[in-house]
Amino acid sequence: MSQTAVMDESRHTPSLDIPLHRLEVPLPHLLPFAIGTFDTIGALSRANFPHRHTFYEIVYVTGGHGAHVLDSIQRPLNPPQLCVIAPGQIHHWADAEQLTGHVVLFNEDFLLSRPQDVAALRSLSSVPGHAPGDQSQPIEALLADMAAEYRDLRPGYRKLLRASLHILIVRALRTCSSTEETATHSRATEVAADFARLLRLPGGVCRSVDSYAQQLGMSAGHLHALVRQSTGLTPGGLIRLQRTLEAKRLLLATQLTVRQVGSAVGFRDPAYFCRFFRRETGMSPGEFRAGAGGNHHDPRIESIAADPDGS
Repeated sequence: MSQTAVMDESRHTPSLDIPLHRLEVPLPHLLPFAIGTFDTIGALSRANFPHRHTFYEIVYVTGGHGAHVLDSIQRPLNPPQLCVIAPGQIHHWADAEQLTGHVVLFNEDFLLSRPQDVAALRSLSSVPGHAPGDQSQPIEALLADMAAEYRDLRPGYRKLLRASLHILIVRALRTCSSTEETATHSRATEVAADFARLLRLPGGVCRSVDSYAQQLGMSAGHLHALVRQSTGLTPGGLIRLQRTLEAKRLLLATQLTVRQVGSAVGFRDPAYFCRFFRRETGMSPGEFRAGAGGNHHDPRIESIAADPDGS
């Protein structure tokens, strides 16, 4: 395996869950961080099937076309574009071709004791992409410097990479709206991120909005207002989207019956599940499974290629 082969699938993927990719850092780095391009990181960095990570990913797209889909929200690529994916989020690249740019991968422990960076990353990961604006040139220069440090292993490179990552996160925040507006919406963003994290846990789609509000320490009405302010959708709407996504995934990736799929996403009555699925997708579960024709990506792919040419 090449030193740039750093993203891998989990060795055990439960049948009721989507692929979970983990960060595997090769010698000689042995730190929970990696940086490269779409080609050097490998095929999983541009995976076109929904999957989750155990780590953070910052992607700076400089070329290509298609779309980035993050937690059911799709945004067309318009390079340059900055994308942040937090652990547990579901994302993939839709109809993306000729992707170029930098990919930064790191576990949360690489952030050391910087809770403000974790909060910033949660805020940035609430939408599928950000236009860098006047931060484009500084971000590109910073990423090039980080890639050189990671490649050359000069003395003190670990400290420099940690410091550079903090600067990258701060510059990424500047790609959002004004500081005043960001501060105004920070509470809504934080609550929405916490709600989305809980929703993605096993069994999350089977819970009620009231149960989430109780766990988050607020009324259902307050949760509704904050989530809608941050995402434009209600908590109930996000639950429906996630239920539909989970059902689609199980219909495509497993041999479960329609009744079993419905039960897995919280429907005791298979007829009610079929009505729900048709309302959300325009087709029955059976029609959706048959129409897929086996053309979906098999998530049980091999580890990423050792080199860009696949050798």
